Amino acid sequence: MHWLLIGYMFLFIDRPFEVWPILGDLHFERFYMLGTMAVWLIYPGKRFLPNRQQAAYAYFAFAVLACWVMSTWSEQGQPIVEDWFKVVVFYVLLVTTVHDEATLKKMVVGFVAVMGLYLLHSLREYIGGRHTYRMGIARMIGVDSTLGDPNSFGASILFALPFVPALWRSGVGGRRGRLLLLGFLGLCSLCILLTGSRGSLIGLVIWGVLTLIRVRRAWLWMLLAAGASPVVFMALPESLQTRFETIVDSEAGPANARESGEGRIEGLFKGLALWGDNPLNGVGPGAWRPATRSKIESHNLYGQLTGELGALGVSAFLFLLYGFWSNLRRIKRVRKQEPEAANEFLFQLSSAVGMSVFMLLLMGNFGHNLFRFTWLWYGGFLIIANHCVARREVAVEEDAEDDVLDLEPAEDAVDGWVVHPGHAKVYQHS
Repeated sequence: MHWLLIGYMFLFIDRPFEVWPILGDLHFERFYMLGTMAVWLIYPGKRFLPNRQQAAYAYFAFAVLACWVMSTWSEQGQPIVEDWFKVVVFYVLLVTTVHDEATLKKMVVGFVAVMGLYLLHSLREYIGGRHTYRMGIARMIGVDSTLGDPNSFGASILFALPFVPALWRSGVGGRRGRLLLLGFLGLCSLCILLTGSRGSLIGLVIWGVLTLIRVRRAWLWMLLAAGASPVVFMALPESLQTRFETIVDSEAGPANARESGEGRIEGLFKGLALWGDNPLNGVGPGAWRPATRSKIESHNLYGQLTGELGALGVSAFLFLLYGFWSNLRRIKRVRKQEPEAANEFLFQLSSAVGMSVFMLLLMGNFGHNLFRFTWLWYGGFLIIANHCVARREVAVEEDAEDDVLDLEPAEDAVDGWVVHPGHAKVYQHS
């Protein structure tokens, strides 16, 4: 079952049915998911994990449906709604069949491996001449058409990066695993640079700084990174250098590059204006273009959220963020109680998800990522991790109780009392 889920991850991310038309004509991905769901029906031991974040997802799903039904442009928004609920189906399969740390680790490693294959496939096509020419430069794109846009492609890479230090610190794969992670990190950085996405580059720098300050001799790694940056920058084609210079000097590039940056801010204000006109339900999911008569999407998470889903969506999204926060806080509390286990997989995974959520919110200033699969997949990982940590707590408490009840032989008694190693209390020996 779990290998089937990893296989679907590959189909969803690399999307070979969008690369090779014959697979698209056969609708291979639909048959694959139907087969996976059939296996899920007979899979033993499946159950829904109780968690307030599950309720948040249910409320958000209700908000999406309600806003879509009430939308004047429901027909235009139908593809967005359908695609998002397909992700919900995968999320349900994930959280009902993965309940232990070993299987969760397999799923996370599988996800990172799938991302690596996706990037290698896209890089191969880029070297072969496949790219898009936009903003006056040739920009790398993903092999798929759904999330292959340079900005979306760069964001997908950025949101996967937090899993690199998590797997590194938890020692997954040993020395060979760390070498592969280094290769994956280099591949991610190269692809982000080749996309020409300024938002993704800013996100990469911020993620790098936040990651390096947590390692030993952080100052040394910071100096090395600062020294290597000019070398990497000069190795880029001149067109990309000019593109990234516009981050600090808007006059360095063409006028459309400056207008693109200003469009992100405009997307926020347009969303707020739509919310003011439709306070309860917005204009509906996927209805941004017809409602604003714009040729492009909002390019802003907060404008998209307020404009398309209104108060229903805002309240559901805040509930979802609270679900992330409550799970992260609970796992952090347990980690503080077990400082020697801080580098274990479950605790590192929760940190990775927390960092990814932060990056999603940060990158939301540059892109409309409200219906991105990342919110559901990473939330599923976190819910399962929280469940595993809770089971771990119960096991520790049961072991402690067994130690108390399992009194030592009489020779360990002193004046009628038994002292148990590892416990602060003594118990009277009868």
